Amino acid sequence: MNKISHSDSDIQAKLKKSGEIPSHIAIIMDGNGRWAKSKGKSRYAGHKEGVNSVRDIVEASAELGVNFLTLYTFSTENWRRPKSEVDLLMKLLISTLRKETDRLHRNNVKLISTGNLNSLPEKVRDQLNEAMRITKDNDKMTLNLALSYSGRWDILNAVKNVCNDYLNGNLHIDNLTEETFSSYLVTKNIPDPDLMIRTGGDFRISNFLLWQVAYSEIYIESDYWPDFKRNKLYEAISEYQKRERRYGMVSEQLINHKVTRKV
Repeated sequence: MNKISHSDSDIQAKLKKSGEIPSHIAIIMDGNGRWAKSKGKSRYAGHKEGVNSVRDIVEASAELGVNFLTLYTFSTENWRRPKSEVDLLMKLLISTLRKETDRLHRNNVKLISTGNLNSLPEKVRDQLNEAMRITKDNDKMTLNLALSYSGRWDILNAVKNVCNDYLNGNLHIDNLTEETFSSYLVTKNIPDPDLMIRTGGDFRISNFLLWQVAYSEIYIESDYWPDFKRNKLYEAISEYQKRERRYGMVSEQLINHKVTRKV
């Protein structure tokens, strides 16, 4: 990782002391195209600049002790974009994986991916599989790229698998609980996000982790993704630390619940 500046190190230390660091952060990286347009550049230039934000956020998250970082990299809806833009995005994904895999490995970051990966071009799948193979034993942080992913697709896919198991006698209907259903989602090996960040200023989830963000804290950042660097991440985490996550309980219950858990 890049050498942490004294001021950056101080900010990180303060965040760690002031409250809980989210174990899992999920980010909707929105605004690459609008960032490029505001600067008179091509949309592709915006996507390329967005890669720099990815690198900085991945490094800062690992340094802070975040366990899982999920990035909404390419949605199922993104396939509707002009073919020329999709092709450029796939080429950018391949080149980025080639350039960044060694850095991830040196920094002990494990790369995984969730989504309808079979819909990706073969060259993308090959490069992705190679990156995941190289980093599979790393354990400092897990970086999850949501590729060809949407929340509705994930839930529908899970329902189909539940039905298959029921029809084949592998699942009794009375055993279908929230926890059981979660095990059919493509994120089954990842805890639900504690904090979900959206850049670009829009107030919507955009079909991202619909089941998983039921109790996530949501933070909206007005800046476009290419301008979202680690200082913005620190602001989001600082805001997260000020919130009380009640999970349907009242504050007094939550305090008692925490005390009971500690005992």
